[in-house]
Amino acid sequence: QVQLVESGGGLVQAGGSLRLSCAASGRTSSTTNTGWFRQAPGKEREFVAAIYWGGGSTTYADGVKGRFTISRDNAKNTVYLQMNSLKPEDSAVYYCAQRTYPSGSKYSAQSYDYWGQGTQVTVSS
Repeated sequence: QVQLVESGGGLVQAGGSLRLSCAASGRTSSTTNTGWFRQAPGKEREFVAAIYWGGGSTTYADGVKGRFTISRDNAKNTVYLQMNSLKPEDSAVYYCAQRTYPSGSKYSAQSYDYWGQGTQVTVSS
C-alpha cells in the first residue's frame, strides 16, 4: 500500500504562485510515475503533469506548459508542483496519484493506483 498526502493549496490572486507537495509513504519502490491531476466543480478530473521515477522525465498538459513545473526529492519521497502565473481557470482540487505499472496512459486517471485526498487551489481574478 502507498499513502499520498498533498499540501500547499490555498487562495492566491491571479498571477501569483503556489507550490504543492505530495509526500508518499509505504511501498513506494514499485512506482512508474507520479502524476498531478485536478478537478473543478462540474468537470472531469484532468491530467496536469507527471514525472517518472526512473530517469525523471516530465510531461505537462498543454494548458500549464511554461507555467507549472513538476519535480521530485527522492530522499524525501516527495513530488512537488510549482505553479506560477496562476489563472482563475486553474482553480480546482489538485490530486497527486501514483502509477505502479507502466500500462495504460499516464494521461488517464484510470491508470493510477493510489490517490491523495486532494488540496484546494483557488485563484481569484
